[in-house]
Amino acid sequence: MNGDQAPQGRDASPQLARRIGLPLLILYGMGVTIGAGIYVLIGETTARAGMYGPTSFLVAAVIMAFSAASFAELCGRVPKAAGEALYVASALHRPWLTLATGGLVLLAAIVAAATISLGSAGYMSELIPLPRLVLTVGVVGFTAALAAWGIRESVIFAAVLTLVEIAGLLTIIVLGFWTQPDIMSHIPQVVPPLSSGSGWSGVLAASLLAFFAFIGFDDTVNLAEESPNPERLIPWAIAITLVIVTALYFLVSLVAVMTLSVQEMQSSNAPVALLYEKLTGASPLAITLIGVFATLNGVVIQIIMASRVLYGLASSGHLPKGLGRINSVTQTPVLATILVAAVIVVLVVLFPLEGLAEMTSTIILVVFMLVNLALVRIKLTGVRPPANAVEVPLIAPVLGAITCIFLMIGPRLL
Repeated sequence: MNGDQAPQGRDASPQLARRIGLPLLILYGMGVTIGAGIYVLIGETTARAGMYGPTSFLVAAVIMAFSAASFAELCGRVPKAAGEALYVASALHRPWLTLATGGLVLLAAIVAAATISLGSAGYMSELIPLPRLVLTVGVVGFTAALAAWGIRESVIFAAVLTLVEIAGLLTIIVLGFWTQPDIMSHIPQVVPPLSSGSGWSGVLAASLLAFFAFIGFDDTVNLAEESPNPERLIPWAIAITLVIVTALYFLVSLVAVMTLSVQEMQSSNAPVALLYEKLTGASPLAITLIGVFATLNGVVIQIIMASRVLYGLASSGHLPKGLGRINSVTQTPVLATILVAAVIVVLVVLFPLEGLAEMTSTIILVVFMLVNLALVRIKLTGVRPPANAVEVPLIAPVLGAITCIFLMIGPRLL
């Protein structure tokens, strides 16, 4: 018997394999976060906030941090796939709300995958003379097949691409500091004055898109049944992922607004490649390829996550059992993966990139609000988490819920 598989009797159904340790969890979270964010949306974010684009990433990171703390505790209390839905179920005990939460998480993952697929096709269109829609459908088909192949294989693939995309961002940061050694002295220019209503209005509007760029740490909780000791490993993965991507996003955005005009960034299908070309004067081929890899990585991981949510909801009796069936060869939910890919294709045909990104952010904010409220309810009952789980103060989920609501309505009030 393999050490990473649960014992199975003659008639036992295949189970998810616990093969994902801390390094792969971190790379998994960073892969979907970076692939979904800076390579795709830096141009759109800068178009809304202008020079204040870097601040919008910091605002989104602060809002994300409170919810990250709630996820860190809840994954120890309920170490199951379909985490968000089961967190709400364990606290509020409303089947309809559990199903609604799972549905929102699933929808967000699918819409995010559609968003990143369009971004990936944008980078590919710089290299391959095919219509963007054709390239997008090809991206979805390839990544869905990879996600169905096997969890270890697909996550290792994602981990390798994550290292490549991080190298691409570090290259941009190093080049930015090389060409502008005093760039850190310009930080005050990217923070709007407290009295600037229009500046902060732009930052908040951009933060809704920037929030999309941080979506990813929450995906790791849906691998709880495929990780040994998830109560300890997943909180570490969440924290490390959030710190690293915040630093990368702020620095890349700082270099971008100091190098390119808003119009240049907004009009480019491959904004990071354009930034590289502007900094070096060299061909952007290498960084364009990295952009392709980064976005492919993001799509793979979102499809994995969405299929695991379907699996978790089906195996817990909230959806038809067929969607929770694990293929005995690949040990993955193949039917759920195929269904997810089909819906993604429909979305990329119907919606533009910016609309899909904002839709995803709004859905995730609603989910995070529910998750934070669930933890507040649990804490008020006085039930302590298991001894080996992380415990955060009550103020964390309270602020998490408040900041999610603020980001949803704040840009519309200013």
